[in-house]
Amino acid sequence: MWVETQGGGGTGAAVATRPSIASPLDPGRRIRAVLFDLDGTLYDQRRMRTLMAMELAAMLVRRPFQAPRSLRALAAFRKAQESLRHDAGSRPGPAAQLEEAAARLRMPLAETDAIVTEWMMRRPLKHLVGCRAGGVIELLAWLRTRGIEAGVLSDYPAAAKLEALEVAAWFSVVLCATDAEVGAFKPSPRGFLAAANRWGMAPAEILVVGDRADADAAGAAAAGMPCVIIGRTSTPAADSSRCLVLPSLERLRHVLDHDHGCR
Repeated sequence: MWVETQGGGGTGAAVATRPSIASPLDPGRRIRAVLFDLDGTLYDQRRMRTLMAMELAAMLVRRPFQAPRSLRALAAFRKAQESLRHDAGSRPGPAAQLEEAAARLRMPLAETDAIVTEWMMRRPLKHLVGCRAGGVIELLAWLRTRGIEAGVLSDYPAAAKLEALEVAAWFSVVLCATDAEVGAFKPSPRGFLAAANRWGMAPAEILVVGDRADADAAGAAAAGMPCVIIGRTSTPAADSSRCLVLPSLERLRHVLDHDHGCR
C-alpha cells in the first residue's frame, strides 16, 4: 500500500495505484480515505453528557454554590462555539470560545478556563472508552485490511481523546480547527481540504463520516467530498445528493462491504 505521510506531494501515478472502494453514494466513484468527525461520531456524546451530568449532580450535593456556576459556564462555552462557527471572521478554537463565554457571563476568564478544562477536557477522558461507538474498531480494521486511509477532523484538539478511546493508532491524519493549516471551525472547508492535502488525494476520493449535517455534511459539500451522517437527523444536509444518513457505524461497514472488488 502506498502511504503519503506528510504534505500531499504524491504523484498522480502513486495516487492512482492506491487501493479504493466504491463510494456508498455513487458506486461509479472510488473512495481512498475516510475522514471521521470525533465528538458524537466515534463516541456516544449523549451517553457522555449523561455521565458528566451525574458528576455535576454529585457536585451539587457536595458544593451546592459552585455547581450552578459551573453549569452556566459550560452552557455558555457551548453556545459560544455555535456563534463562532458561523462567523467567518472569528478566531476558531477554545481560546476564542473561552473569551466569548466569559464575556457572556461576566465571569473571570481564568475561572471559565478552569471550569471548561475540568469538565470538558479532563473529566470526560476516563469515560470515553466506555462510550466508544459500536462498530468503531471493526470499521477501522476493515478499512485497514483494504488499504483505505483513516483520519480525524475535529473542532477541538483530538489526540488525548483518541488515546482515551484506544483508537489513536488507526489514524494517519489527525486535524483540528486550531491547527495552523486549518484555522476555522466546520463547516468551513479548510480542515477537509487540509486532510486531502496531507493524503495527496482529490477531495472526491475522501468520504467524510460525521454526526452533524450542518457542520460535517455542509463542510464536506463545500470541500467537494461525499459524506455519511451517522444517526437519525432531521436537519437537511447542505447538498443531499452528496450525503447519506445511516443509523450506525456497523451499518456503514456493511454498506461499504458491498464492494468486494477493491482496486
